[in-house]
Amino acid sequence: MSTQEAQSEEREALQSIYEGDENFKEVDATTFQYKYGEENNFKSFLVELKWGENYPEEAPAVNMNTFYNRHLLPAVKEHILTVVCNEASQWLGCGMTYSLFECLKDHIDELTEGQLESAPVVVMVDEGVAALKISDADADAKKKEPKKEQMTKSQKRRQWERTDHKGDRVRGWDWVDLVKHLSQTGSKEDAVAAAESAAATAAASPVLHPLNN
Repeated sequence: MSTQEAQSEEREALQSIYEGDENFKEVDATTFQYKYGEENNFKSFLVELKWGENYPEEAPAVNMNTFYNRHLLPAVKEHILTVVCNEASQWLGCGMTYSLFECLKDHIDELTEGQLESAPVVVMVDEGVAALKISDADADAKKKEPKKEQMTKSQKRRQWERTDHKGDRVRGWDWVDLVKHLSQTGSKEDAVAAAESAAATAAASPVLHPLNN
């Protein structure tokens, strides 16, 4: 009989034997789990067996690092693993999954003798997490937003007079500053010419004043 045929027969036998047993679970065609002890009890644990291509000519892989066993101490896991592996060595060439699961049932207290009721759950955390800081995005945006300059009434009025009262600045609004700049950096003739040009344009474009309500 080939290993595939042997596995198929044993799979059917396991399904028949453990039918209705909530502690047994067939994860897939070659992976099986059995849970021992009461749910949430500190001595409860789960054993997972996975068949390889050459099973049962070789022992199945034993996994004790499932999430269900997160509370178990490493020494307890190692003890259970050793017992299962020693038992498996006696059944090479024969279907052994049932035997391996059953051999643990009568030794739960012995296997978990070193398990503490308040054993800490070890969680691996990246050291970089400690440096993380949760910040308020809105608060950060408010901090970065520049403060608006507060204008006096006279400054607001001068700004209004420089526009066409629709929000757009009229042509020549900055010529006074230009004339002042030329008087400081340019020649006297340039400053005089700029002043005459600004005066002529200002006369042609009268400034509108806001109406008082």
